[in-house]
Amino acid sequence: MTEEKMPSLEGGPHLRTIAMPRDANPAGDIFGGWTLSQMDLAGATLAAERSGGRVATASIEAMKFLRPIAVGDEVTCFCSIAEEGAASVKVHIETWTRSRGGKDAEKVTDGIFTFVAVDEDGTPRRLDDGE
Repeated sequence: MTEEKMPSLEGGPHLRTIAMPRDANPAGDIFGGWTLSQMDLAGATLAAERSGGRVATASIEAMKFLRPIAVGDEVTCFCSIAEEGAASVKVHIETWTRSRGGKDAEKVTDGIFTFVAVDEDGTPRRLDDGE
């Protein structure tokens, strides 16, 4: 394991879950798409809080998977605001794992997700307009 420590952010992690067998590929590792989905859920939660309403994922900047996630690993996503625009929020998301009941954690990936604030019809809106 690495000497890195999980981030310590005010409010704690935005998502924590356990990787399950149904999320694994035939080799027994967790699908990268499942990991992206968890990150998208976590980032959208922070972006929705900041925007005061509904958001839609607009883009994901380059990501690199540093190591596989195993079935049974605890997966934790930490989010922070990287940048704000008139109608968008860029969220930096770090994903960490540790074995079930383990104390040592490893970062498995990170990326910048851009979310656009939208109204109930899916039309972009300003961040401060709410829904």
